Amino acid sequence: MVAPNLFGPSPLLFMAQSSEFRSVAWTPHLNEFRPFCGNSSRTVPVGSITPTMTFGRREGLPMSCGRQWGIVGIGLCLLSLFGGTGCYHTRPEVGPRGASAPIAVPPPGTVPVELDKIMLPPYVIEAPDQLLIEVIQRTSVPDPVTKVPTPQTQRLPVQPISGPFQVRLDGTVGLGFWGGVPVAGLTMEQAAEAIRKHVIANPVLRDLGTKPESIVVILDVLAYNSKRYYVIFDGGGFGEQVISFPITGSETVLDAISNVGGISDVGSKRNMWVARRTPHAGQPWQILPIDWVGLSQHGQTCTNYQVMPGDRIYVKAQKLVTIDRTLTRIFAPIERVFGITLLGASTVNQITGRGNGFNGN
Repeated sequence: MVAPNLFGPSPLLFMAQSSEFRSVAWTPHLNEFRPFCGNSSRTVPVGSITPTMTFGRREGLPMSCGRQWGIVGIGLCLLSLFGGTGCYHTRPEVGPRGASAPIAVPPPGTVPVELDKIMLPPYVIEAPDQLLIEVIQRTSVPDPVTKVPTPQTQRLPVQPISGPFQVRLDGTVGLGFWGGVPVAGLTMEQAAEAIRKHVIANPVLRDLGTKPESIVVILDVLAYNSKRYYVIFDGGGFGEQVISFPITGSETVLDAISNVGGISDVGSKRNMWVARRTPHAGQPWQILPIDWVGLSQHGQTCTNYQVMPGDRIYVKAQKLVTIDRTLTRIFAPIERVFGITLLGASTVNQITGRGNGFNGN
């Protein structure tokens, strides 16, 4: 018998019929059965033999069968609320709007996770990315001894292009004397070719006798500013905190939470999810529930998703914190009104108590 338990040890009892005992109870993580009713105190080992664990009574003391069956009923109720197998979630509050239907983790291989990451598609440049651009010219210089031409590189003869350049709001990158080049929406290879064509089209190089095929553009992304993901913490009625980070391609949910210093003191470990946007309008959103306890305490990787550009990692506030802060917002104005009223009444009483002199008496 396999004991489904997603959130760690819990005293859930699973019943089984026995020919020797009237009923026996299975205790999770102890791998053994113990009789509920009857005079026998022997245990029935399942797998390995470990020390027994009893619920509701001390060893050797009798317990009524009615009370024992009550414990079984409570255990089964707890199982129906919190039980699960593997990485499946049955908590109805997981996900936005408190969806009533159980949310199951996607099957293995359908969503990239920690141990099954994917390579992101070629990076598309957008504002305000920062690019590292260098334009060089290939030449050949004769060796002074052998007189054999040796390939070499040198910078452009007019205002060299070398260093970091930021993509402007209009999607162009400014190259000084050489003008601006539209690069937004292009991959790095496409942007390098666009810059090369723009440079060789300048009449200055033709006047200097520079061959177009000798121009080489080296381009890389220095800062990935346009592709980001977001970690959002619910404040339990007192707003929401949003923190954004640039994407690098290998982050997971655990990396994202570590970047913000962990879950806040009001965050719920049992109500977290990744909201992933869809590439086309009209498609349904993707809600990927996170089992934080299994991810952090048990090393499960099935919900440690690989973070994609635009992902929203949402950490909902604990219900008790939300209720407390909601009540505070409701009753705080009432308390202020009562406080002002009592203060005014006390002031009037003090004035009238001393205030016969104010009436000229």
